[in-house]
Amino acid sequence: MKKNVNKKNFKSGFAAIIGMPNVGKSTLLNAIAGQKIAIISDKPQTTRNKILAIYSTDEEQIIFTDTPGIHDPHNKLDEYMVNVANESMGDTDVLIFVVDASRRIQDMERKIARNISKAGVPCILVLNKVDLMRKEELLPIIADYSSMHEFESIVPISAKSGDGVEILLHDIEDYLEEGPEFYDSDMVTDQPEKQIAAEIIREKLLWLLDKEVPHGIAIEVTKMQEKAKITNIYATIYCEKTSHKGIIIGKNGDMLKKVGTMARADIEKMLDKKVYLELWVKVKTDWRNSDFLIKNFGYANE
Repeated sequence: MKKNVNKKNFKSGFAAIIGMPNVGKSTLLNAIAGQKIAIISDKPQTTRNKILAIYSTDEEQIIFTDTPGIHDPHNKLDEYMVNVANESMGDTDVLIFVVDASRRIQDMERKIARNISKAGVPCILVLNKVDLMRKEELLPIIADYSSMHEFESIVPISAKSGDGVEILLHDIEDYLEEGPEFYDSDMVTDQPEKQIAAEIIREKLLWLLDKEVPHGIAIEVTKMQEKAKITNIYATIYCEKTSHKGIIIGKNGDMLKKVGTMARADIEKMLDKKVYLELWVKVKTDWRNSDFLIKNFGYANE
């Protein structure tokens, strides 16, 4: 991380993206960054940690954080994820509250709106997935959300196509102040490549596996060897049950091979070079309720 002396008239600030699971927070973050830095899937609780994206121009720098979806926790990992999201509310210049406008407003979203009011931080409401609905359907939704909290602005977007993202960035500018360039202008995230590689592997498992199996998975990249023309990556997939291990490996190892092939393609795009990826599967029973293992897998505060 770099803290420069202030450039003349340069503005910077922090924006935390909050909301329920599966509303498109990570898709929005990737759209802002212009590349994939957060994994996406249709499974709840895809994002487990606070993920940072850096948006820089010659005049400004906005540091965005994508937080885990706010939900009712069922284990210690869930509790950690919700704490990460809630803590972000008070540690930012502006909140970006993302909702899925194409579905009915959830009770949890009303609760989040009440917590925003308590936090006393400026908040922009983002109505995502408006490409899935008619314009006239937006009016009652806007009226309902407006009755919950006095939002600074309400921005309809499609994070998937990028429509409305420029308008959102323009609105966020109002909450930036003269300040330093916190990160080099060519940086788009502070995540190490090792961590992004682990998340890419987990994303493919989320895409390919059904039911409860993906939620009990953690990835540890045990070794990452950079060579001139190739990067060797060795990773372990941890699951909670022996039966899940069999599902992840698949018949004749077919599922594990599929995961490896898909993950390798994305990691090669990220690194812009050839990748050798070796995957292993191990069982760690009920790791999501183990303080030690949660911390070991990188899902706990220091």
